[in-house]
Amino acid sequence: MNSVILDLGRIVGDRNAIAPTTNSPYLFDATEARGLHGHADAVVCPGSAEEVAGVVAWSYERGIAIVPRGGGTGFAGGAVPSGGVVLALERLHRVRSFDPLLWRMEVEAGARTLDIRRTARASGLLFPPDPGAAEQSQIGGNIATNAGGPHAFKYGVTGAWVTGLEVVVAPGEIVSFGGPIRKDVSTLDLKSLFIGSEGTLGIITAAWLRLAPAPEVALPIAAFYADTKTGCAAIEAMYGNGLVAAALEYLDAGTLALAGATFPGGVPDGAGFLVIAEADGTAEEARRLCDEMTNALAGDAIRIVHPEPQNLWRWRDGVSIAVTAALGGKVSEDIVVPVDRLADAIDATVAIGVRHGLQAVSWGHGGDGNLHSTFLLSRHDSSALEKAERAADDLFTLAIELGGSISGEHGLGVVKRGHAGWNPRVTALHTAIKQALDPKGLFNPGKKL
Repeated sequence: MNSVILDLGRIVGDRNAIAPTTNSPYLFDATEARGLHGHADAVVCPGSAEEVAGVVAWSYERGIAIVPRGGGTGFAGGAVPSGGVVLALERLHRVRSFDPLLWRMEVEAGARTLDIRRTARASGLLFPPDPGAAEQSQIGGNIATNAGGPHAFKYGVTGAWVTGLEVVVAPGEIVSFGGPIRKDVSTLDLKSLFIGSEGTLGIITAAWLRLAPAPEVALPIAAFYADTKTGCAAIEAMYGNGLVAAALEYLDAGTLALAGATFPGGVPDGAGFLVIAEADGTAEEARRLCDEMTNALAGDAIRIVHPEPQNLWRWRDGVSIAVTAALGGKVSEDIVVPVDRLADAIDATVAIGVRHGLQAVSWGHGGDGNLHSTFLLSRHDSSALEKAERAADDLFTLAIELGGSISGEHGLGVVKRGHAGWNPRVTALHTAIKQALDPKGLFNPGKKL
């Protein structure tokens, strides 16, 4: 056992400090299919914020990189190490406090998203953020990337539900920003600075979350259209009619072709675009809103159906799997554009794929202008991954040209680093903040900035 492992074992316990093998799951995340695989000197699994602080202090004293890791479900390589110490937070999974009558919960960073939602729901409450892979993703990672999900249209992304953070900062100190309070303007908004920072400024160890009463009823609507133009016009009609859907999703023609076979009730002939909306609230509110949304979506629709919520969302959760299965792999990015440019971005995704000799499709959070633009990879095309990476570069350029951003919810990690399109002054400001909070540049180096 080498000296690094021995030293770290004294902080977190011998069983919780290991030298990773080349196939260790701690060395990759959901970008593994793109060939992104890291290496590290050690993996530690601390059991408390104090142990996290001890590891950070040890690493900072020696100039060793620290790479925080949640559930490893990220799509940008944010948790993939390039040496140093992987700080896995899975043992920090306690609910420190839960006050259902005050609609709040304090949880540690390793708590799974699904467990938080279930705990809240058992008391008639809702923790709205619902990013994918809820069974594996952890709240610390969701906060670090400011993750979204289908219901972000009404309820907002993860950061909107965080009222306080406990963070380990350099050179190894535990600090707190905010807390169980719902309002605080006494300091600079440092809490929000760490939300979406992807572990580059410090290590989130716990969070205060606000909750809301769970809606009594959720009523989904599925509206099929002939093409992208009419489908996107229907999404804009929801805005124009002042209708606040809980979710407002879309699938393009290519995605429907790949995933539509298992859609509850089937896909009608001639359908080239699908809009999914959902009304929620009390039974009376949801029914009224559902009727209003149905009328707004009806104009050019080929068919409108009202599936059972559980069946619809189970199908929607499987769309990514169905797309991946078509050729055996995919590269999927999460660009975001103004809603009125959504149709342009959808059509351009397909055109970029054609230009690079790849099948391209998209689906995503239409109401937010957030596309999961995806290039399919064939196992029989050894150059497919290289083509997809070039196509992704074109996609990032497109997003910026349309007035959007290269990431709506997955973060930049290492995959998108350098593509954000920031002007030099913005880049300098980001760099100054990084240097102020991490003067040695040891927190998740090479990511985001």
